[in-house]
Amino acid sequence: MKIKDIAVLAGIIGIVLMMILPIPTWLLDMLLVINISLALMILLVAMNSKEALQFSIFPALLLITTLFRLALNISTTKLILGQGNAGSVVATFGSWIAGGQIAIGFIVFLILVVVQFIVITKGSERVAEVAARFTLDAMPGKQMSIDADLNAGLINEQQARERRSKIEREADFYGAMDGASKFVKGDAIASIIILLINLIGGFIIGMTVHGLAFADALSTYSVLTIGDGLVSQIPALLISTAAGLIVTRASSEGNLADDITGQLFTYPTLLYIVAFVIAMLGFFTPIHVITTLPLAGLLAFAGWRMQNNLNQKQVAEEQMEEEQQIEEVRSPESVINLLQVDPIEFEFGYGLIPLADNQQGGDLLDRIIMIRRQCALELGLVVPVIRIRDNIQLRPNEYVIKIKGNVVGGGELLLNHYLAMSPGYEEESVTGIETTEPAFGLPALWIDEVTKDRAELAGYTVVDPPSVVATHLTELIKKHAHELLGRQETKALVDNLRENYAALVDELIPSVLSIGDVQKVLAKLLREKVSIRDMVTIFETLADYGTYTKDPDVLTEYVRQSLSRQITQQFSQKGETLRVITVGPGLEKKIAESVQQSDQGSYLALDPASTQSVYQKLTEQVNRLIQSGQQPVVLTSPTIRMYLRQVIERTMQDIPVLSYSELEPNVEIQSVGVVNL
Repeated sequence: MKIKDIAVLAGIIGIVLMMILPIPTWLLDMLLVINISLALMILLVAMNSKEALQFSIFPALLLITTLFRLALNISTTKLILGQGNAGSVVATFGSWIAGGQIAIGFIVFLILVVVQFIVITKGSERVAEVAARFTLDAMPGKQMSIDADLNAGLINEQQARERRSKIEREADFYGAMDGASKFVKGDAIASIIILLINLIGGFIIGMTVHGLAFADALSTYSVLTIGDGLVSQIPALLISTAAGLIVTRASSEGNLADDITGQLFTYPTLLYIVAFVIAMLGFFTPIHVITTLPLAGLLAFAGWRMQNNLNQKQVAEEQMEEEQQIEEVRSPESVINLLQVDPIEFEFGYGLIPLADNQQGGDLLDRIIMIRRQCALELGLVVPVIRIRDNIQLRPNEYVIKIKGNVVGGGELLLNHYLAMSPGYEEESVTGIETTEPAFGLPALWIDEVTKDRAELAGYTVVDPPSVVATHLTELIKKHAHELLGRQETKALVDNLRENYAALVDELIPSVLSIGDVQKVLAKLLREKVSIRDMVTIFETLADYGTYTKDPDVLTEYVRQSLSRQITQQFSQKGETLRVITVGPGLEKKIAESVQQSDQGSYLALDPASTQSVYQKLTEQVNRLIQSGQQPVVLTSPTIRMYLRQVIERTMQDIPVLSYSELEPNVEIQSVGVVNL
């Protein structure tokens, strides 16, 4: 335990002991001075804090100081009633501050209590209550704003976490301040009660126990009681003021001095007006000009100085802006910044701005958050930040999606309309604006709100424009996922896996494979839409076979076989028959004989005539399955799977090619077509 921890614990225990044990007057004087010093320090810290969270300990500190004052009140009460002497500090406050007159001291005490209880404490309590309520109500909006900035690329993940943490701490702080304000209110009430106890009790004890005369008892105990009340209420007033400053300056961006000089004295003309009014009071009222003219002159001088400062500041800002513009033109960094390419960009015309504007009811930013979560769950890929911006070069209702600066998709949307896609067996046709669904290229119609219900009853699939964009963006991310996974992204996945499987990662990287080798394997899996979420199985397989070969194609085949359960469930639901297009022995033999070896690995050298024949026959089988509403899947032997995939990849990228080793033994397979030479 550190020394400061021991000191705080000792201080808390000491406060409790003060209520029980008798305290000598010299120690009490020291503690009373410490109480005043602590209150003054708290007030100064509150004045110089730029935001409330810089003094987040204040609610707890308020409780401790209230308990400390209560312990001091108990100690002074015991000395006043027991000895008729509470030390020099209490006596000084009772006689010197009160001007030697008991009535004046009592009135000053009551004024302090009224100001603290009715004015400062009551206002602080209400402000804290409203601030706590508004802070809690604003939390969802602030969270959405952070997510929007994160998706737009304005902040990174670390900054987003810091902002979310700040929002949570703000809610906790204002909630605590709402309750802590009750401490100040109760302290003011307790001060009045303690004053009456000391006054009445001291008067009775002085006459009955100490044998003092009526006048002597009244004089002695009144002075001590008033002194005790003042020495307690002045620090309490300072702390109450600090509480009020903290809760009323929630939106401030500087300390109190900066805010006062920056806001109260911002307009020189107003100072001239006030100076004129003060001067006129000296000439046209009984107020003496000796009082008003110096103040009016001071205000006029302050306005003149302020006007000069504002003019100089404006000139300096204009010069700085010109210098910055010149520097930006000359600086090579201005060109280097243009080399940055965003991984994913979503650009849209001005007519689609409502989709991304929360104030206009747009939920596109929320959908993008869900897309990133969906891709993480389905592909095991951390999708980079998607930058969203409007582009005046696009048509009003047009949008484009870019991957690394290149357009990979786009379309047009009609707001206040719905996209209706026919299933091919609709009971009733509907009318609308003909278009093409952008994600899958299906024929569709833009229909209005009136036609929506009728289209749904007729069997059409009806979606709103944000859903169209979200689906299109999701499919393009899946299609180009392998392009989004570079070495840096792979390093992040490896570091995440290392937290729980350090031994596995250390065995594989870098002794067996490099980050680049692992990235190639993961990218090949993503290219064929195989999830890399099960990184443990992937790394176990690479560690087993990486010592025998470094060929990423061969390693990918081993990994696919290890992920057989995952691949089987991806294409075949439990209990359902997997319908496939199989490869005949003639074609398998032809492909196997066409494999060539080189220093860079193996590749397929199939003659053009055979390649064209494979395209034609496979296309016939695929179209037949699609027309029957089935997903086409090609099944072949493990030895030629990757080579067959290379043959059809350019024209049939979305057609999965599986091998027998990638399917679970218990899955039922039905061949619905054969491709052969």
